[in-house]
Amino acid sequence: DDPAGAPTGAPKGDDPAGAPARKPAGNGKGTPTTVPGMTMEMTESSSANVPLAPLGANEIAPLNKADTTADAIAASDGTLSAAARPFIGPRPGIVTRKGWGADETLREKGFVYTSTVKAAFVHHSASGNNYACTDAPAVLRSLYRYHVISMGWRDLGYNFAVDKCGTIYEGRAGGVVNAVLGAHTMGFNTNSMGIAVLGTYSTTTPPNVAVQAVAQLTAWKLGLFGRDPRAKTTLTSGGGNLYPKGQAVSMNVISGHRDGFATECPGKLLYSQLPSTRTTSAKLQGR
Repeated sequence: DDPAGAPTGAPKGDDPAGAPARKPAGNGKGTPTTVPGMTMEMTESSSANVPLAPLGANEIAPLNKADTTADAIAASDGTLSAAARPFIGPRPGIVTRKGWGADETLREKGFVYTSTVKAAFVHHSASGNNYACTDAPAVLRSLYRYHVISMGWRDLGYNFAVDKCGTIYEGRAGGVVNAVLGAHTMGFNTNSMGIAVLGTYSTTTPPNVAVQAVAQLTAWKLGLFGRDPRAKTTLTSGGGNLYPKGQAVSMNVISGHRDGFATECPGKLLYSQLPSTRTTSAKLQGR
């Protein structure tokens, strides 16, 4: 979303009315204890990704499709439906919050979850395109500070970020496999996720590797919740500048920020890539 433009989430806490209560770390399966070299806040954030990665990991390793399916079943405590199992894309590598240097003392404690992930909203960060990919973590830290300190949100608004070299980053804390409530598309944060491609893509074409990374990420994450990237879904507006509160809106499962909120985001040249992204994402799921 555009940090200089209209807000993309609610005020501090950015929890819509009736949002689930905040849960402890570790996917709600217990309170973590600190480990050497990590604060309690760092441990809380890192433990939300166990068992996908060990405590303190800087990256969640990629998996092939077969292992991803098994991993997804384990992560969902065996509740993943049989029908969904064949349609999960291979898990891409993901740099954790620790890996990009998130200051865990900035965010509010605990995590907020919604019930599912029905859609992915694609954004651009509306920041510069000339960053070196080694500097992408610094760009992300700057966005994080802006969202929390300037906007008053509980954490980084996006659930994931992708840099122009195709590296995927964990965004808002709470566990990458979980339905973490974000602050990315005002009125449609519930039961969705937000992915920001770092840069501005109104007149600049997004790199193919970045677009491919969005397809890989959505194939995996939407697959965990049984979603077909080519399909439509219905979301209920929480209130915004396009749809009044309470209106049921048909959306593409992979949508752009502008589909839910009046904005130029994610830039017309990234937005124009979404049809092919849906196709690629579905193919990665085995559809």
